[in-house]
Amino acid sequence: MSGRTDSDTGPAITEAATDEAPTAGPAVSDVTATEAEEAEAAEDAEDGEEHIGDARKARWAAAGTGGLLTLAGLAAALLRLTGSEPALVPAAYGLGAAVCALAAVLGARGRTRRALWLLVAGTMVMAFGDQSD
Repeated sequence: MSGRTDSDTGPAITEAATDEAPTAGPAVSDVTATEAEEAEAAEDAEDGEEHIGDARKARWAAAGTGGLLTLAGLAAALLRLTGSEPALVPAAYGLGAAVCALAAVLGARGRTRRALWLLVAGTMVMAFGDQSD
């Protein structure tokens, strides 16, 4: 338990490996490396398909949510126009709906990160209108 290791075996093994004559056929490690590369390429292709599916789901989610919030904002703006609330309330709902409509368009085009931030902003504008009510 002195903590010493055998350092004599390292160079002897590497010298023995370099003294051998080269073989005529392909090395076994070359064949397995090629198979490993092919397997890795197949996995990368599957991962790419998963990412495409995830992007498509995010695009649909952003566009659908934007459309739904746009309709809700427009309906709330129209309902508030008929009441005795100040003009700020239906304007806030209408502006929030317009921002959500822009988010829906961006989401449909694949700009999901921007669309989601715009959805948050549009919902906040509509919530401000609700608080002013």
